[in-house]
Amino acid sequence: MKETNQVRWGMVIDLQKCVGCDTCTVSCKAENRTPPGVTYNVVTEVELGSFPNVTRLNQPRPCMQCDNPPCAQVCPVKATYKLDNGIVAIDADRCIGCRYCVVSCPYGARYFDFGQGYEQEMVGYNDMTAPEYGVDRGARKKGKIPTGTARKCHFCFHRLQRGEEPACVETCPGDARYFGNLADPTSHVSKLAASPRAMVLKEELGTHPRVIYLK
Repeated sequence: MKETNQVRWGMVIDLQKCVGCDTCTVSCKAENRTPPGVTYNVVTEVELGSFPNVTRLNQPRPCMQCDNPPCAQVCPVKATYKLDNGIVAIDADRCIGCRYCVVSCPYGARYFDFGQGYEQEMVGYNDMTAPEYGVDRGARKKGKIPTGTARKCHFCFHRLQRGEEPACVETCPGDARYFGNLADPTSHVSKLAASPRAMVLKEELGTHPRVIYLK
């Protein structure tokens, strides 16, 4: 995997623009061909305020790509680690499926691949897998990686290698998602991340997420 010290990928999500349409969820699932029970992009509904002054926000929850990821700290075989480009990666060949990382993620952004599929609903589903972290593993078969391993959002790593944005960013009808290099102070995402509206989830945990929200 090619990495550069000049790039620190990050995402900004404008909660005022998110309409909860779940297009990001569907496009991510199609792009990454994730199996049942594995969804890299979910949109939760958050309630703010107290009765009778209550409002609701749609809050997308991909992997936060933390700079201080708890999932990496608990992995007994160092299968999870931080890339220089800002993405938290999983070495599926090293992963032993213990699921410590799934439990330790404070954002609920990790999943375990139990080997299930959509073959009955979609003919040809098992014929191929989407490349993850630059590795193309071909057909999907139970007992073959990535089944039996932890999985999560990786900012569509394979699309980044082609110079494209993550699928969720490209398909968002409300333009609620922004993606770019947080290491570049002149980039659009860096400017948005410095906005007074900017916030991160569970800041008190010190995970330093690279997914920033505009409230």
